[in-house]
Amino acid sequence: PGVPPEEAGAAVAAESSTGTWTTVWTDGLTSLDRYKGRCYNIEPVLGETDQYICYVAYPLDLFEEGSVTNMFTSIVGNVFGFKALRAL
Repeated sequence: PGVPPEEAGAAVAAESSTGTWTTVWTDGLTSLDRYKGRCYNIEPVLGETDQYICYVAYPLDLFEEGSVTNMFTSIVGNVFGFKALRAL
């Protein structure tokens, strides 16, 4: 509540991709920009106030080929515990 939809979308994209990665010495070897999720579109929910649908894109490099489990846990793993939003 009270968070602009652009900020909420960016936070969800970060939380479900590189936002929870631990900083280690190898961070200098890898660009987080290459692997972060991006909120690329936001649409208001028709007939609702302060509700939006945010579309997030993820780099394919984040996912193991053919692994639905990997994809599911990567995308929703931390997001459903994200307290900054009222609902997902």
